[in-house]
Amino acid sequence: MVYHNLKALIKGIRACKTVADERVLIQQESAAIRASFREEDSFARHNNIAKLLYIHMLGSPAHFGQIECLKLVASPRFSDKRLGYLGIMLLLDENQEVLTLVTNSLKNDMNHSNMYAVGLALCTFANIASEEMSRDLANEIEKLLGSSNTYIRKKAALCALRVIKKVPDLADHFTTKAKNLLTDRNHGVLLSAITLVTEMVQTEQAVLEEFRNAVPLLVRNLKSLVTTGYSPEHDVSGITDPFLQVKILRLLRLLGKGDARASDTMNDILAQVATNTDSSKNVGNSILYETVLCVLEIEADSGLRVMAINILGKFLSNKDNNIRYVALNTLNKVVSIDTNAVQRHRNIILDCLRDGDISIRRRALELSYALINEQNVRILIRELLAFLEVADDEFKLGLTTQICLAAERFAPNKRWHIDTVLRVLRLAGNFVREEILSAFIRLVAHTPELQAYTASKLFTALKSDISQESLTLAAAWILGEYSEIIVEGGLVDEEHPKTVTDKEIVDLLLSILDSPYANYLSRQYVLAAITKISSRPTTSSNQQDRIAEILAQYTSTPELELQQRAVEFASLFNLGQLREGVLERMPPPELKATVMGVVSENKPVGSSSGGDLLGNDEVASPITNGQSSGNQDLLADIFGSSGTPSASISGPSASTVNPQKSQQSTIDDILGLFGNTPSTTPATAAGPPPGFMSTSSPPPPMTTDPLSAFSISTSQSPATAPTPTAPAAPAPLAASRLMSYSAYEKNSLKITLTPQTSPAKPGVVMILARFQVSGGTPATGLSFQAAVPKSQQLQMLPMSNPDISPGSVETQQMRVIAPVGSAVRLRLRISYAINGQSVQDQVDFSGFPPGLTGGA
Repeated sequence: MVYHNLKALIKGIRACKTVADERVLIQQESAAIRASFREEDSFARHNNIAKLLYIHMLGSPAHFGQIECLKLVASPRFSDKRLGYLGIMLLLDENQEVLTLVTNSLKNDMNHSNMYAVGLALCTFANIASEEMSRDLANEIEKLLGSSNTYIRKKAALCALRVIKKVPDLADHFTTKAKNLLTDRNHGVLLSAITLVTEMVQTEQAVLEEFRNAVPLLVRNLKSLVTTGYSPEHDVSGITDPFLQVKILRLLRLLGKGDARASDTMNDILAQVATNTDSSKNVGNSILYETVLCVLEIEADSGLRVMAINILGKFLSNKDNNIRYVALNTLNKVVSIDTNAVQRHRNIILDCLRDGDISIRRRALELSYALINEQNVRILIRELLAFLEVADDEFKLGLTTQICLAAERFAPNKRWHIDTVLRVLRLAGNFVREEILSAFIRLVAHTPELQAYTASKLFTALKSDISQESLTLAAAWILGEYSEIIVEGGLVDEEHPKTVTDKEIVDLLLSILDSPYANYLSRQYVLAAITKISSRPTTSSNQQDRIAEILAQYTSTPELELQQRAVEFASLFNLGQLREGVLERMPPPELKATVMGVVSENKPVGSSSGGDLLGNDEVASPITNGQSSGNQDLLADIFGSSGTPSASISGPSASTVNPQKSQQSTIDDILGLFGNTPSTTPATAAGPPPGFMSTSSPPPPMTTDPLSAFSISTSQSPATAPTPTAPAAPAPLAASRLMSYSAYEKNSLKITLTPQTSPAKPGVVMILARFQVSGGTPATGLSFQAAVPKSQQLQMLPMSNPDISPGSVETQQMRVIAPVGSAVRLRLRISYAINGQSVQDQVDFSGFPPGLTGGA
């Protein structure tokens, strides 16, 4: 059945009882429409196209009607033109070859006497114009921008916007006409004109400078909107044309950025908008939000900035979750600009941690981290610990890391620092990074006056809860090292000091072995701990015999590592006085700062994903910051073809570097007593913590995952059984001993290099590159490449993030292996985008102090 018009077709389709019936009907109707097209029936063409567009909306093929739409556009009747242009917009896009046939029709209709026909042509152009069509019709669009008809000017401005997006080079064609449009009294024309100018300003710097002269005009337009009375034509919830106000504010933000004169011109009107806009309606909040963004972006005075941050603080008390989220997100970006102003809203930010919306809790948490300083560390850490008790598991990893980092950085005293970490271990011990655990052990080792207190607290905590892994590991380590302190002095910090026997300590540690929470790592810790306890003078002979029996039981365990440890530990019991020396208390390890990057729930932190910063990972698979093997070809471009020493740059095609072997360690000498000489294997980033004996098994290699930054050394024997990693101290030196050297500072981007060396590895220099931007503009797509002279070798790990936001610090690790006594020289190539402009620079850096690589 053939349907004569669209109404009949819609009725027929709605009458179908199944999808199959509908599909059959559409196929039949499509065949009838194609037959009608072949007959060139001009009278039925209008109805056929209307039906075809409906069929297209239902998802069925309708491409065969494209040429018929062109024929309708050529018709002198307005109704045919309207339907034809609608069909062109629906059935064609800018990639279709048929589009070239439309250009002439558009040009003719743009010069039509009927303004509505001109409007149809302009609407079609704005929707489907390609780059070629934009070049062909740019002059027609420019001419229509000067039309006396407001309807045509408005649509022509939107067409000019399409032209600039497709062909940015043509922006200067519309500059003069766009300036004239900014003086238009019609709100529709003004709205489209400001949209056009905003795009032009973002596209070309020269246009931006030219339109800065229009700031007084824009201020005048905004002032008339703010001060005008009720205007029924443009009123939205009691506010005059909020859409136009928002557009003007966005343009002012672009024009005022980096220009003190333009910013000074708009200061008064921004203050007026901020104070006079009603915040009880969502419309008013949208204007206030744009005002805040504008104030924070331009060179505004400090009072105006404080007012903007206060508006965001007021948003935090709004009942609408979206407004609170926007406020927290914005405060996260500006907290580095004016921390004191944000600190005033600390209480309400902390209240957001109890919000039911998980996204608001996440943003409030990130903002809370940024607010911590020496003055408020006690208050904020107390709140974060309270949140940790009820937080979802996805928050806990980042939360424990940030709390411990803040405690390390801002702790008023060591007692408070230790109490804070102990609370974290009790509340979320299964979500603590191994770097944090290692830092805690170092802290206790360097605080002899609090060792009894810490051991007592861990003994009590472990007795009440052995389900938290990190708490179990920390307690096993501390009790193994310092058990005699609490046996002699009893539990510290009790109202009535309670004595503890060696049997109670051993019972507690052995209960871990049989608990359902015990794992491979915790059992290793416990065996090492009880072996240490057996050598202490406070341990009775009964407990020593008991420990020897336990070790004997584990000499036949099917778990290879436990068996090996048990065999070696059991052998110590036959060595008499030598056992005392092997198992004596370890000297405090070197105090180091816990170097971490920006912490979030899903982002790896600092050295936790990339090995030891001091280079304890002897063999690294050299990879660059996401660059392909083509990086090797950049050498010729970086160093040129002159007599400059050839460089070694890290890349997938580079050979693996085997650095200088370190001396045989004392632990290896001790292990030689057992008749097991370990193969010389490089230490990895996560070795056993200080105070635990290494066994004859080599430390574990890193995973061979191709995406990993490190791979197994080719010199290792494949038959060697890997030792499970224990929490290790990260390698950076104490923060007070590190010096940073500025390598690059341009366009708000600053790059500093922090070198680190180890006396045990002369000639090996670890370099931590830090990237940060000043001001409020992020740097995106950063590519950081380095090369060294031929006599040196270079390896790089991936960058933590190629996009650098204001207030954040991204990092990248490098390792340079140079002849002892030589100077480290780097040639750096940096490329990035800032403010939409691509920047590429090359610098030579030789600012490190002499003697960095060792030698006389």
